[in-house]
Parts: sequence; structure tokens; C-alpha cells
Amino acid sequence: MGMTVTEKILAGHAGKESLKPGEIIEAAVDLVMGNDAMAPLSIKELERFDIQTVFDRKRICMILDHWTPNRDIKSAEACKMIREFVNTHHIENYYEVGRGGIEHVLLPEQGLVAPGEIIVGGDSHTCTYGALGAFSTGMGSTDIAAAMALGKVWLRVPETIKCIFHGTIHRYVTGKDLILWLIGRYGVDGAQYKALEFVGETISALSMDDRFTICNMAVEAGAKNGIMPPDQKTLEYMKGRVNRDFKCFESDDDAAFDKIWDFDVSELSPLVAKPYSPANVSSVKDLGFTKVDQVLIGSCTNGRMEDLRRACEILAGKKISSSVRLIVIPATQGIYRQAMREGILEKLLDAGAAISTPTCGPCGGGHMGVLADGEVCVSTTNRNFRGRMGGVNSKVYLSSPYVAAASAIAGYICDPKEVGA
Repeated sequence: MGMTVTEKILAGHAGKESLKPGEIIEAAVDLVMGNDAMAPLSIKELERFDIQTVFDRKRICMILDHWTPNRDIKSAEACKMIREFVNTHHIENYYEVGRGGIEHVLLPEQGLVAPGEIIVGGDSHTCTYGALGAFSTGMGSTDIAAAMALGKVWLRVPETIKCIFHGTIHRYVTGKDLILWLIGRYGVDGAQYKALEFVGETISALSMDDRFTICNMAVEAGAKNGIMPPDQKTLEYMKGRVNRDFKCFESDDDAAFDKIWDFDVSELSPLVAKPYSPANVSSVKDLGFTKVDQVLIGSCTNGRMEDLRRACEILAGKKISSSVRLIVIPATQGIYRQAMREGILEKLLDAGAAISTPTCGPCGGGHMGVLADGEVCVSTTNRNFRGRMGGVNSKVYLSSPYVAAASAIAGYICDPKEVGA
């Protein structure tokens, strides 16, 4: 019996010729990532067990992105702890405020992830890197501490669900709409502890930025990881970023899949996920009138260059509604600079946007856009649980940058076609 992409990567890192779903393995990791939200807990675990050295200072990455620039004394102390850890262990891949950005956009951008690798991180959206054909998953602080000390993780091999997308997407439909459609159809636990393998001519036609968005939200369907077999677009993305050897995998013809999910995107229109679940999905055209107080364009889901270009496409030459505040957060310093060079930031500023330094910020209710009780936000982030971005009775609607930008102009959630885009 053949193996899936995920099974092949795990087998190679566990020193096995083959393996099957359900097996418990010990796998070597290629990179361990920590951030200011979770890494302090991992560091405390290492101290508790008196671990004096890490497994490889070149293969640990620390990024300050969740509550930075520091929102309060507690977050400042957390970042201080990470800096001290980095200095003590001579960690090579450290990204300070002003030199990095949001982890799940930054790591691929900096060439720290490659096809066929295993990456674990102290954040649930570590699954983003599956867009490059890597096995990547989020883990708890104790597991991350063990990975930093040993360079290994303990895993149950997940079953794989093959997700086939076919057909040509319409104007203003993006990768965000595709993954929202999947989550809306199968629920937040429809792929619990499964590997979601995304394939089909629709996926092949997508940009890398859209692919990252899809894999980023695999965890919102309950998945252990999302993954896409590398193709020519993947290899083009790797050029100039990765100068080490890597291996690309694809599933065998006789690989055993737990399920096969089939999607015809031909009639798909822009979607939103209504409060209070990423699975509470509706077509924008069927939503009805929903007034908006705030629009957020950014995060590890949709703060990439293509996302800013899409927002600018809608907003350029227009003004946002006087009743709306629009917050735009480029995901990395590199994206921030590129958006400046292309004139995108100036056009967004002219439209009435507030531009933030790269940060996770308001996505998890941190800072730079927290909602008051009862307020409504259209957000390009990945979660809209009750109280996620602020007041317990605030409401978050998840959307693509196209819908978010159009809603900022209209003052209510709308299709981009409604604002004359």
C-alpha cells in the first residue's frame, strides 16, 4: 500500500520505510518556532528541568509578534525573557520588533521552511507551512520545550482527507473563500486530527499567497495539518529563499485516504463566516444588511502582499464610510516596504485607513484594534469566537480582503461589486 504526502514526510523523519495512520512515532524536526505568547512557558519548562543546552541553535526560531510592540508590562516581561533566552543559547533565527513580522508569514518569506520538512511551533496556525509541502503543526508549550531540547517530537500519524477543488473561480473569490466553504460544509471538527491534502486544478491555479491562506485555516476544520504537494509555483517561490537541499513529495496512486472531499468552485461567490464560529458560513449576497464599525485587513491569514494589493484594488480613489475605522496591518517588514514601494500604503491612507506596524495585534484581542462591547468587525483573520477580538458581545465576521475593503467603503458587509470595484 502506498503512502500520502504527510505519511512520507513523517516516515522519513522517523527513520521508517513506511508507516500507517494511527502509529505513534518519534520524529526529528527541522525547525522549532516560538513566539512571545507561548515561548515563555516553554522556556520555564526548560528551566524547571535544568536543560542547559538546546538541540541546535540554528534550528530554533524566536519571533516577537503577538503583543508587540509591547502592549503592557506583562507582555514586555515576556519579550524580555525571550531575549535573554536567545542571548544565552545563541539562537540564530531571532526576529525583533522592526526586523520581522507575523511568524507564519515571516518564516516562509525568510526561507526557514522548505518542502518535505517538519516544523513545529507554539501556535495553532503553524499548519500554514503546508502550502510549501512541509508537515507543520502547532503544539503546546511543554511539547515545544521538549522539541527545543531534543530536536524530536512524539506524534500520532494522522489519517489523510483528500480535498479536491476543481473548476475556475469567479472574480473576487479567493483562497479565503475556498477554505471558508470547506469549514462551513464540514464544521470545525470535520477533520479532527486529520491531515487535509489540498489538490486539483483550482489549487494549482492559485497563487502562493492564496495557498498559504488555505493551509493556515486547516486547523479551523480541526485538522492536525494542511498540506499541498509542491509544484512549479512552489519551486519558484523557493528560489532565492532556500539554498539547502529539500525533497518534494506527492501521494502515491494507491495511497489510502480516510475520506475524499470534492468541491466544484464554478458557482462559488464571496463568503463570510458569521459569529461565533468559522463554520457559520454564508454567501455575502445572502447575508442581508449588517452594519460595520471596524474593518481589519491583516494577520497570518491575509496580511500578505497579494492581500494588500486586493484591498487597494477596491479602496484606491475611494473613501471609507465615516462610521467605519479601517485598520491595515502588513504582515512583515518586507511586505510593509514592498507596499510602500508600490504606493499601496499611500492609497490606503488616502482612503482613510490606519496603517499599523507588523503585529498579530487585534486578531486575538491583543491591541491595536480591540473591539468594544457590541461592536461589529469585518476581519481577514481566522477566528471569530465570542470575545475573540474584545468585548464579549462584539461580533466578528471573517472575510477575504476584497469583501473587507468593500465593507469599509459601504459601512455594511457587501460584495465588492456593490462599491463599483
